[in-house]
Amino acid sequence: MKNYFLQMSDEELQKLIFKENHDAFAIIFDRYWKKLYTYAFKIYKDEEICEDIVQEIFISLWKNSGNTVILNLEAYLFRAVKYKIANHIRSLKFDREHIEVLETISEPNHTVDHIEYIEFEKGIMNQISQLTPKCREVFLLSRMEQFSNAEIAEKLNLSIHTVEKHISNALKQLRDKGHHYALLFYWTTLLYVN
Repeated sequence: MKNYFLQMSDEELQKLIFKENHDAFAIIFDRYWKKLYTYAFKIYKDEEICEDIVQEIFISLWKNSGNTVILNLEAYLFRAVKYKIANHIRSLKFDREHIEVLETISEPNHTVDHIEYIEFEKGIMNQISQLTPKCREVFLLSRMEQFSNAEIAEKLNLSIHTVEKHISNALKQLRDKGHHYALLFYWTTLLYVN
């Protein structure tokens, strides 16, 4: 049975993972664990932290498989590693110079799908940049930094209702931007690994 799964594409395996198929998940894990760990270690040279980050990504992938839209699994996983490491570094209170260095690190470039994903993401980020400053800040804390509404409210000294309103307004404005970003709603509501 495992040989049968080995022949499957990521997309086919994702559909099985959506149905909580452990064998399909094991194939994805085996297919990407070492690549993700190697990428993480190139960025942040701490074996234990890198192992934890990759494990967290796979745990989240399993837990959220039923409610996460992933257009390109490989790009998604590498991006998740980068964001997890960025969040870890931010939590260490590095200065802005260290953060800027991290942001210049490129991601592995593997496929045409990856390039299309990056272009798609650039379009989305362009739309997000057009939100009002406070709305954008709340939205990015929610979707990019995975802050809860309560954490955002405390961090920005806002009421939870105001945070919810900003997120709702952001999603509405992004949905209203037109057919070119038809998938935008899914990306913004189910973005990245939690």
